[in-house]
Amino acid sequence: MSENRVDGVDHLKRSINWKQGMAIALGVPLLILPSLGYLPMYVSAAAILIWAISVLQGFLQNAAYAEMATTFPKASGLPGFAQLVFRNEDFKGKYDKGKLIGGFTAWSYWFGWNPILAIFAILVGGYLHGLFPVLGETFSEYQLALISGVVIFGGLYVVNWFGLKDGAILGYILAAISLIPLVVLAVAPFATGHVDMSNITGNWWPSDWGWDLHHILMLFGIFAISQWSACAWETAAIYGPEYKNPAKDVPKALLACGLICLVLYVLLQTAVIGVLGVDGVQAQAVSPLIPVAQAVFGQAGSIVTIIMLVAAMVLIIQTAYLGSSRAMHSMSTEGNLPAFIGKTNRQGTPFVAMLIIGAFNLVLISMGNAAAILAASAIGYTLANGISLLAYVRAKKHPAFANLERPFKAPKGWKHVALVFGLFNVPFCVVGVVYLNSLEIGWTSTWVGFLVLALYLPIWLYSQREKRRPHGEPIEETVQTVDATEQERVLDPTP
Repeated sequence: MSENRVDGVDHLKRSINWKQGMAIALGVPLLILPSLGYLPMYVSAAAILIWAISVLQGFLQNAAYAEMATTFPKASGLPGFAQLVFRNEDFKGKYDKGKLIGGFTAWSYWFGWNPILAIFAILVGGYLHGLFPVLGETFSEYQLALISGVVIFGGLYVVNWFGLKDGAILGYILAAISLIPLVVLAVAPFATGHVDMSNITGNWWPSDWGWDLHHILMLFGIFAISQWSACAWETAAIYGPEYKNPAKDVPKALLACGLICLVLYVLLQTAVIGVLGVDGVQAQAVSPLIPVAQAVFGQAGSIVTIIMLVAAMVLIIQTAYLGSSRAMHSMSTEGNLPAFIGKTNRQGTPFVAMLIIGAFNLVLISMGNAAAILAASAIGYTLANGISLLAYVRAKKHPAFANLERPFKAPKGWKHVALVFGLFNVPFCVVGVVYLNSLEIGWTSTWVGFLVLALYLPIWLYSQREKRRPHGEPIEETVQTVDATEQERVLDPTP
């Protein structure tokens, strides 16, 4: 039996500090890689501004999430917050619709993070196919992507079997391998004089850009895509139940990740456009960093860059693997997914969830199109952020949460900020990303996204029936409202 099993529930183990949480989340700054060439295709050099605004949006949203994480330190990030807040709604009827809303938010968040494994396994396969000609002669890009997925997912499963602390150690190693060269690539073009600022100032917006409905909807979609990368450092809060001191560790980890993202996102996009120009970036949209490395360091630089990018992608996969598995564990312990998914081993690792995620992503790899997978997952991520921010508003206003101690508080009146960005995400960014997808790659990715999201309803209904007693009577919820007694339970730092 798991050593973390309490009251019939497998709990996660408190084993990390803010530095280790930050190390695991350091895959997030690297999420800019697939979009460095994507944003300039639509907004030219204004992509630099989009990244800056999106990271600042992350600071505003994550201030609310940090307060939620310290108020409910046993909740796993966005999926945990939403489930705790909405489960107390006084809905009448056979099923608790509040639990359904919270569970759907967690499911959307899971779908926003989960496909990252497949996206970057496909990119790793493509890089290996181009870097080693002998592999290209033997295997197709799809075969290399599938092999890469099996090797990476299997390796990360073994490493993280021994607990989140060991996952953080791997994060330190991969961060050194990937982040340091990435910082060098962001700074070196400026130091060597390869950045031509006229490439930016002379191409700020596309020549045909207009502020009509078509372009405004595109802009909402672009913000949804950029948010998928630039706001994703909120994942540092998902390890709330595993921080030794969540009241102090969560805000520190979030702030550190956000500052790293702000600097890297702005510098990298500026360097890429400054060296290649907008037309050059569009010609190398898949990986514009490689020609930048060639320009600054020569041919050897491009080889080092590819090796660095592969290491960076493993770090991204590590971050997504851990984050999405915690989301599934959170849903299971809340009764919003089947109970077996929430099982953990002696080290507190949700190993069943990790197995399911690995298998699901091997299926996604068969789609073969990383852009289509990203477009679908962005829908889920945007929905999750929008509903989670509305959950924060409810937690600030509803009397059931009035007496809770909040070790970290966002600035006064922050519920209004959260409301604005909640509505910005849902519906505006959701409508925008669907519109952008329809223009670029048709409706396939949109239908895939909505299909995966819709699958939650039958799974949730099964989970609710699973919770009922054999004679059909529902099991009473242990906690129906959140009061001082509940907070004493959730603030208890012991598993």
